Amino acid sequence: MNATWLSRPMDNSPLILFRILFGALISLECFGAIATGWVREILVEPAFTFNFIGFNWLQFLVGPQMYVYFVVMGALGICISLGYRYRFCMPAFTLLWTLAYLLQKTAYNNHYYLLILLAIIMCFMPANASHSLDVKQQRTPQNQWMPAYVKWIVVLQLFLVYSYAAIAKIYPDWTDYTFVRFLLETKADYPVVGSALQSPFMTSIVTWGGLLFDALIVPALLWKPSRKIAFFFALIFHLFNSVVFQIGIFPFLSLALIVFFFDPAVIRKLFFKETPINTEPITKVASLKPMWIWAWVLYFIVQISLPLRHHVIPGDVLWTEEGHRMSWRMMLRARYGSVQFEIADKDTGARKIVDLNQMLSKKQRIRIAAYPDLIWQFSQRLAREYALAGQDVAIYADAKVSINGRPLKQFTDPRVDLAKEDWDPFIHHHWILDSPLDEIALEKIE
Repeated sequence: MNATWLSRPMDNSPLILFRILFGALISLECFGAIATGWVREILVEPAFTFNFIGFNWLQFLVGPQMYVYFVVMGALGICISLGYRYRFCMPAFTLLWTLAYLLQKTAYNNHYYLLILLAIIMCFMPANASHSLDVKQQRTPQNQWMPAYVKWIVVLQLFLVYSYAAIAKIYPDWTDYTFVRFLLETKADYPVVGSALQSPFMTSIVTWGGLLFDALIVPALLWKPSRKIAFFFALIFHLFNSVVFQIGIFPFLSLALIVFFFDPAVIRKLFFKETPINTEPITKVASLKPMWIWAWVLYFIVQISLPLRHHVIPGDVLWTEEGHRMSWRMMLRARYGSVQFEIADKDTGARKIVDLNQMLSKKQRIRIAAYPDLIWQFSQRLAREYALAGQDVAIYADAKVSINGRPLKQFTDPRVDLAKEDWDPFIHHHWILDSPLDEIALEKIE
């Protein structure tokens, strides 16, 4: 790796502008989560959350204190945007957002994961070196330059996100319009645009436009002759997603990231023309030491490998969900299901059906029916609660799942005692039944 090339100085205006936009967007995300009732519904009202496995210790956060938690994150976002005590506020936000992400899977979203990665990256970037309160209050020296690796780390991260998203779309239910048609049918009652979204033309545009956009947008933005037209299509694509699919700040965050692809001189002229670049750039900026080179290499090895893990786990990830998260399989399928939990007392043989209405929120009941790790977690929770009451019980889950609007199919083996099962994120679990999707695909061909 050419460390000299990576460390060459370049105008830092894209990084400074992104810091301002990033801080504003994460602040809006946090305050918006309170205003829309998301925090109340997901993190306050439930008796417990389905945290990422291994993070049960985060359950102490669940409750009204999460309002304060999100207010603090929103305030940190404002401080980041203003460049106020950036070296404290950026890591603090990163930690708090990561813990909030790990705390619940009921409203899992790939965009929340992307926000973690971008926040981690921003922790190591000199984003407060200009147009910041840290400079104004003399906590950090003014600097109009940044090392080139700042740009390329962000570009590589985006390339991986979009590339894996494109590859994931190359599967039968996407290319034959099954999923997109099903998705757009759920938007039929939208005012003004709802009926237009039902046309075969729109189905085709969303299907192939989405795949081609993900595959080509980063190369098109990197190539100067196509950059402006790529930005135009990005604007249309992300605004369409914002209006039709209502996916929070992600479309605007994606647009904000495009600043790293434009000539820094253009960014400075448009947004920071009151501070023209020095005519004699410094010859050296923070060089990338070998330790940090290898740290970033390791980071990107993980980013490249993690989305591939489902290929080494037996079974179809579309059915099993094993290896789905953190793999950029975004807006790729719709799944829902039904599940019934049965508790069997090993001493008396007595059996009881669990009333999920008494234990779970509406969103949790919807989610648990179709996701195997949630089914396992709830089974383990039931077993622990009965063990505390002095009862040795077996827990059975009879779950059926529908993929992309198909009829419900048996998902779990109802004869397996899930209280005795372990969970490993890198293996297939035998109590998840074989996928019926291959049979359905053959029926389509015939």
